[in-house]
Amino acid sequence: MRSILGGIGWHMLGAAMAASFYVPIEKVRKWSWESTWALAGLFSWVLAPVGVALVLLPDFHSFYASMGWPLLLRVALFGALWGVGGITYGLTMRHLGLALGIGIAQGINLMVGTLLPPFVEGQGHTLFATRSGLITMGGVVVALVGVAVVTWAGHMKEMQKKGHLEEFNVALGLALAILCGFSSSGMSFGIAAAKPMEQAALHLGVKPLYAALPAYVLIMGAGALVNWSYCGFRLWTLKHNPLKDLHLPGSELAKNGALAATGGLMWYLQFFFFAWGAANIAQRLSYVNWMLHMSGYVLFGGLLGLALGEWKDVGSRPMRLLWAGILAIIAAANLVGLGMAT
Repeated sequence: MRSILGGIGWHMLGAAMAASFYVPIEKVRKWSWESTWALAGLFSWVLAPVGVALVLLPDFHSFYASMGWPLLLRVALFGALWGVGGITYGLTMRHLGLALGIGIAQGINLMVGTLLPPFVEGQGHTLFATRSGLITMGGVVVALVGVAVVTWAGHMKEMQKKGHLEEFNVALGLALAILCGFSSSGMSFGIAAAKPMEQAALHLGVKPLYAALPAYVLIMGAGALVNWSYCGFRLWTLKHNPLKDLHLPGSELAKNGALAATGGLMWYLQFFFFAWGAANIAQRLSYVNWMLHMSGYVLFGGLLGLALGEWKDVGSRPMRLLWAGILAIIAAANLVGLGMAT
């Protein structure tokens, strides 16, 4: 039971990092969003995962060479799919608003990333054929309800605060949210596909808490290529010279760089702690890892909004809905814990 609680706790810590990583990034001033995102991504998608793998693996190059090209390519393709999710995420927010965009995209992400991998691996029967599976699936359903309630509360708040979105477009926004939800689940599929890499790391003596981390080099590296390509395209089409972002006093450059790097490292840490959480949960219930992470993401997003005063003066109904959704997500985590302990 202690291991299960530890796993849920690590997942919640990772989700808290995911929910708050953009706080330092949005404090960057006088830089284009593309330059900021690319620098944050350098730390998140390349430097952190490569640095961790270099520390963990006895021989960095021979480890990946021994995996074989079919496995490396499959894992990298899922990483590229996850990279598409990062791009469509921002576009979804533009056309649906922050609350609806996050809620719909992450709800689809939660459902697809949780339910499809077990079926792909031929273990779908475990979801419904056992008592523990049924209880855990109940937790997934309650989590989806909680995400939907928090999403609606957030949408009500946005409408009160902003009145309307200039680029609000339900049809386009929903299409982007669905694409974002499916493609963002590429991380879940990539982690599942990389199980042979995790086993190889364990065979080399890497501790179970860290064994999944070497796969992030491929998953996040492929995602980086997709995101950097998009940023480069945007900078080129906007005719913005990224070198102009460097024409600032040294102190401002250092501050912007530190903020972008901090946000990027926080983004990486969500999956670092995801690996720790997954290591504490039995392999037969590995499908719950993604559900815990994504529902925690929405949970801490709501709590962060409260802490930053974003819900001030929005009225009692949105607040009641927000707390109802938060309590539902907390209940879902407890249901999952009960299911795993059964």
